[in-house]
Amino acid sequence: MPRNLKSIPDVVQELWELLKSYAQQETIDPLRGLGRYLGFGLAGAFLLVLGVVFLSLSALRVLQTKTGDVFEGWRSALPYLIVAVAAGVIAALAASRITKGAARRKAKGASG
Repeated sequence: MPRNLKSIPDVVQELWELLKSYAQQETIDPLRGLGRYLGFGLAGAFLLVLGVVFLSLSALRVLQTKTGDVFEGWRSALPYLIVAVAAGVIAALAASRITKGAARRKAKGASG
């Protein structure tokens, strides 16, 4: 009954190839997918912020031009304050949704 024995250099070479392929499978390939996911997420966040900025500017412009003499004199700063408060409310709402979603995922992971 002949055994199929390999020499030590062959075993070491085989082990090295196995480790390389395992490392690539478990680290490099998932990182590529993560990079793609991160790229789309950053692009979406940028476009969302850009949209909010444009909507804020348009709201400011509407308040300045379509309200007549309401914001004259010392009240000319009120449209800026109104838009800043509205943008702060939007940011707080987004932040609360982010933390709620993270807490929900964490609870789901602990129970599942």
